Formats: sequence, structure tokens, C-alpha cells
Amino acid sequence: MATTSVETSSPLKRLMSNLLGYGTVAVTIIMIGVFLLLPMSKVMIKAFYNGDTFTLDYFRLLFDNHLMVEAMINSCWVAFATTIVCTLVALPLAVIGSKFDFPGKGLLLGLLLVPMVMPPFVGAIGFQRFFARYGSVNLMLINAKIIETPIDWLGDANKFWAVVILGVMHLYPIMYLNLAAALANVDPSLEEMATTLGVKKWRQFKDIVWPLARPGYFAGAIIVFIWSLTDLGTPLLIGYQDVIPVRIFNMVSDINENPMGFALVFMVIMLTVGFFLLSKSTLNGKKYDMMARGHVTSAVRKTGPLGTIVIYATLLSVILFALFPHVSVLITSLSHNWFMTPLPVEYTLEHYAKVFNQDLPLRGIENSLFLASLSTLTDVILGCLVAYVIVRKLLPMTGLLDSIVMIPLALPGIVLAFGYVITFSGTFLDPMENPVPLLVIAYAIRRLPYMVRSASAGLQQTSTSLEEASATFGASRFYTLRKITLPLVLANVIAGSLLCFAYAMLDVSDSMILAMKDQFYPITKVIYALYLEQGSGEFVASALGMISMGILTICIMGASVVLGKKMGELFKS
Repeated sequence: MATTSVETSSPLKRLMSNLLGYGTVAVTIIMIGVFLLLPMSKVMIKAFYNGDTFTLDYFRLLFDNHLMVEAMINSCWVAFATTIVCTLVALPLAVIGSKFDFPGKGLLLGLLLVPMVMPPFVGAIGFQRFFARYGSVNLMLINAKIIETPIDWLGDANKFWAVVILGVMHLYPIMYLNLAAALANVDPSLEEMATTLGVKKWRQFKDIVWPLARPGYFAGAIIVFIWSLTDLGTPLLIGYQDVIPVRIFNMVSDINENPMGFALVFMVIMLTVGFFLLSKSTLNGKKYDMMARGHVTSAVRKTGPLGTIVIYATLLSVILFALFPHVSVLITSLSHNWFMTPLPVEYTLEHYAKVFNQDLPLRGIENSLFLASLSTLTDVILGCLVAYVIVRKLLPMTGLLDSIVMIPLALPGIVLAFGYVITFSGTFLDPMENPVPLLVIAYAIRRLPYMVRSASAGLQQTSTSLEEASATFGASRFYTLRKITLPLVLANVIAGSLLCFAYAMLDVSDSMILAMKDQFYPITKVIYALYLEQGSGEFVASALGMISMGILTICIMGASVVLGKKMGELFKS
């Protein structure tokens, strides 16, 4: 009551409060509108108009081109296969993590998240080295006299599965985090009651646990699906050209001569939005409320010796499988005189020295640090303000604001980057001249949901009593926010900013498309450029990939320490 009387008695405070709320909403809508909705709408308009004339010719050309149709079909199959395999991998892990207690549980479950620290396209470098026609695997099999002629692991017939496997290695942790959180939140009394009534465990899971955990599964599945559908780096390095992202990447340079690119990008938007809405519609109208949510301490069961052995075998198998790209890139980065032998004959650190002695890789690190820092600062300022407006409900219809901020999660980076090229070419933001402003904006727009989610989680756990006391003593809302609220949620802000920084540092789609001159190349574009170089380029690219992985590891470990089990909330769509 005191808060209300103070605020209503001061027109200036009401004005400042409204300025904070409406100002934040205005800035957010302008940013989303100009740098998200405008590029997308421009692409969609160009897909249907030739000058001022409405036409469907671009779509006719698209569907008459069997290579483009094949690329769309292949991309959908890659996404479906990756999502299914991720489910098969992550579901048993989530059950183990949420339902059982065993020695070393914290360490082993932590190791399951290690693949998040390496983009799959970096792992593709080591993957190529080991599974090339005369790579390590074939040479070991030949030396062991198991085979006589090399197996073409990465031939045209197998590139599809190479892309899927690399995608699974990187994306299953996102599925696991969502599933583990969903299973842990299932009220354990429901299972206890079913056990009392003699219901078998598998029936309990099928009829009780899985239906209640389904929202968490779909949250993870839709992110895995869209991510794998629009991933550019992995198929590009594997050499799998027959997918949508690579086709779009190849069309950017000649978009004015080949307008089919507009139709193709429009189809990507329709596919991603369609599958996103489909996942939501499967849950509409269904009730998943429980009287109480589960707690791991009350629901887990101690494992016996045999159960512990089975769990260890399962977890270690997945961990070794997931760590293979990391190990392969590490070995490649340290190798010297590695030719026609299963493993390097000599090891060296010279490739790491080249990273810091050559202009291109060093400039790539500097560019990425600069771009990621600016975009993260933008996310921290805007994300904290948006979260404050949403959680403290400063304005009506804050749910709509929350939905607007989450739009970037459903929009692929390659589509956004393509839209920027179309929208801002020939303007002062032309990426062909200087892509820095658009790269900062693209990084910030796409990571803003992580910052908002992280800050919102902290605000929801923070009592409003201190803020009310501050207002009672006459402090403005801005002063209260700066001096009281932000320090209380500082841990969440740091965690969110670490994730924003890490994923901006290793962004692939925006970096590959928008950075067109080598002086502006971020780390990921430099890795790709080095990989294409003859001689030691592959090895220097691997060394730069390991350095990038180290940066991402530090950031994600920091965020994980701060957020703990709430880490999975940041990846919900």
C-alpha cells in the first residue's frame, strides 16, 4: 500500500515508471521490427514480386529444379533423422539422470554436456581427417588386415549420415537438458500410487510419466529440429551440397541474377514456422498440471552393483561417442608430418603459434571478441529491462512482449543473414562494405531470448519487498533497479551474458554470410577459410577451433555453475 501511495502522489515517478516500461517496449519492438521482421518481410515480398508485378515464377522455377527440390527433401530428412537419433540418445540419459542415484553421478552427467562447447562444423574437421578415404580409421583397419581396400566413409552415399551423426553429437545435450528437467518435475506421488496399485514400471512410464514430460520433450525436439534443418557449417565442411543452407549460402553472391533464392528462403521460413506451430499445436488444449512437482531427491532410487555397471556402461559409451570430434580436432591441431599413418608420427604446437603469428587467425579472434562483446552488452542492457518489465508486469499484455522477444528462437540464422543482405545492401549498413553493425545486431537479436530467460529466472526468485521498501523511501524506479534489483539478480545476468557471449563468438550462419571481406572475418569464417587452404591450413584451422572451444568451455561452465539445473530453461522454445 505504501508503494502505491508514494507513486500515485508523485507524477514524476509515474512518468519515470511509464518511461521505463513503455520505453523498453518501444526499443524492443523497434529493434525486432527493423532488424528481424523487416528483413523477413522483404524476403517474402521479393519471393512473390518481380519489380511491382506479382508472380509465382520463382516458386515454379524452384520446384522445376530437381536439385533444389532434392535439397529441401534432404534437409527435412536430416532434421528428422537428427531429432529421432537425439531422442534415442537423450531419453535413456534423462531417465538415468532424473530417476537414479549412483557414485560419480555429478561428474558423469556434467561430461554429457561437453559437446555443447564445440560447434559441429569444427568437429567436422577432425571427422574428415579420421574418416577420409585414407584417414586414420581406414589405415588402422588395413594395418590390422581387416580390410584390403579403403572404405569410402564420406562418399556421396554416406555424407547424409555424417551430417546427422555430427549434429547428434552436438545437439543431444539440449534434448537431454529439457527431458531431464521435465522428468524431474513429474510428481513422484503419481508413480508411487501406480506402484501401490501394481502397475508395471514400463506402463507407468508410458501412461503417466511420458505424457506429463511431453511438453519438455517437444521444447527440446523443436530446437534440435530447426537447428539441424538450418545448420550451414557442418554440411559445408563435410561437402554435402544438397541441403537448403548450403544452397542459400551459394546463392548470396548472385542473388540479383538468381532470384530463386528468395523463394528458397521463403520455403525455409514456412518450414521452420510450420514445424514450430505443429509442435505447439500438439500440446494445445491438453492439461499437464500436477498437484506437486517432483524433486530429484525424493524421486531417485539407489542403484545396486549391477545397475551401476549398466549405467556406467551407458553413460561412458555416450560420452566417448560425443567426445570423438573433440579428440579428433585436438589430435589434428597437434599433429606434425601426419600423412598415410593412423596417428601423427610427431606432435607439435607450431599450429597454435601460427594462430597468434598470422594475420588472418589473429584478426579473426580480435574481431570475434569485439563483436561478441558489443552484442552481449546490448543483450544485457535490453534483456534485463525486458525481463524486468515482463516479470514485474509494469505494463498490460506483458505476455505478448515475452512472445515477441522469443521470436528469434524460431528463426534460423541463415534466413536472418540472407534477409540482411537483401534489405541493407546499398545502404549505410551494407554488409559488403562494412558488416560490423549488422553482425553485432544479428548476434544480439538471436541471443536476446537467452538473456531475457536468464534475467527473468532471477527476478522470479527475488522478492519485491526490497523494491517496495526503496519506493516507500522515495527512490525512483530507475535507482531501485540499478542499486537493488540488478545486484540481486547479478548471478543470473552473468550466466546469461556468458551464454550470449559464447554463442556469439562461435556463430556460424551470420558470420559466414555477412562477413564478406577477410578484414572483418570472425573466428568461424576464418576457420572455414583456413580449412580451404592447401598445406597447413587444416591444422591451423583445428588449432583455432580448439582455442574457440576453450573460450566456449569457460563461458558455458561459468553459466552452468551459476544456473545449475535451470540451464535447460534457456533452450526452451
